[in-house]
Amino acid sequence: MNLPTLERTSQPFNPTSSSHRFAASLMAQADIQFNGDRPWDMQLKAPGVIENALARGNLGLGESYMQGHWDCEQLDVFFTRLLRAQLHQRIKPTQLIYHALRTRLLNRQSVKRAWEVGEKHYDLGNEFYAAMLDQRMTYTCGYWKDACTLDEAQEAKLDLICRKLQLAPGMRVLDIGCGWGSFMAYAAEHYGVECVGLTISKEQADFGKRLIKKGLPVEFRLQDYRDETERFDRIVSIGMFEHVGRKNYRAYMEVVSRCLKDEGLFLLHTIGKNLGTTVSDPWIDKYIFPNGELPTLSHITDAVETLFVVEDIHNFGADYDKTLMAWYHNSEANWPQFKGQFNPTFYRMWRYYLLSCAGAFRAREIQLWQLVFSKQGVAGGYARVS
Repeated sequence: MNLPTLERTSQPFNPTSSSHRFAASLMAQADIQFNGDRPWDMQLKAPGVIENALARGNLGLGESYMQGHWDCEQLDVFFTRLLRAQLHQRIKPTQLIYHALRTRLLNRQSVKRAWEVGEKHYDLGNEFYAAMLDQRMTYTCGYWKDACTLDEAQEAKLDLICRKLQLAPGMRVLDIGCGWGSFMAYAAEHYGVECVGLTISKEQADFGKRLIKKGLPVEFRLQDYRDETERFDRIVSIGMFEHVGRKNYRAYMEVVSRCLKDEGLFLLHTIGKNLGTTVSDPWIDKYIFPNGELPTLSHITDAVETLFVVEDIHNFGADYDKTLMAWYHNSEANWPQFKGQFNPTFYRMWRYYLLSCAGAFRAREIQLWQLVFSKQGVAGGYARVS
């Protein structure tokens, strides 16, 4: 990351300036202070941080953090307080108008653009993700209902999905956005099914070859979901819908309908947002998940009209807070082995990503939904699983 470095000064905060007074009054509503002595207070280390945040929102705030121009001992608590106070809704930076228009008018998740997130995010290296994730390398929210560790939470989530899909030996299952194959391996091992996984990450596809060598009936296909034509007994998509984009929601559901047998079930596991009027976060869009977009429930239900019956909706978004904090602690513990591969700017970027997202889920600003769909409605009704 080659970001400009601002000249440091011993007086980064000027309480007499109008912008600093305005920012301090906003932060007070979230019980956050500049250069205070509590672990969630914001420590200013260079000039321009407040002006950058007011002008560019989270993009300016995040880039200033990456450069080391401000710090916070408990960044997750900082964001929880900020978001619960809805301060982000109070600041509408004019510089972000272009980002909002681009998000609404362009199809940023076209076939050509769809591969960008794989190259920039998921292809950082299998070793890096293995150090952060659970033993199965499951890069989605765990289910912590009866779990005490990350491994237990991810196994519980995988089993929950298998039970919701009512898997039985001999079924063929399509996993759209299969990641490193954790679901496919678990379903094949414990439920006797065959799986086909779609990914746009070369690193994930290469990792999948290790599962095949173990003799598991799984297949990784390095392809866009729009190119799939085979029909399956069950379809699952775990943490991929966030990359589809509202202009493609209907086309995505049409692909699922085309590939799902008439008596089949489809489970969608996705992060979602509360407000349909908001656009993707510009910092997350630039540095973490290019071209990503969170759906609302209405986006999803509109997209499935005439195609599917919504059988079940399950929200366990609060569990993503625990999952992200577990990833953060793993990342911190294993960071020394990656210092030669990633620079300090990347380290601060990754810390900001994990902890700001944990704060957003803790504040219930964003959600995690699992939805189960059938084509014609399950005869006698769908038996809910928890």
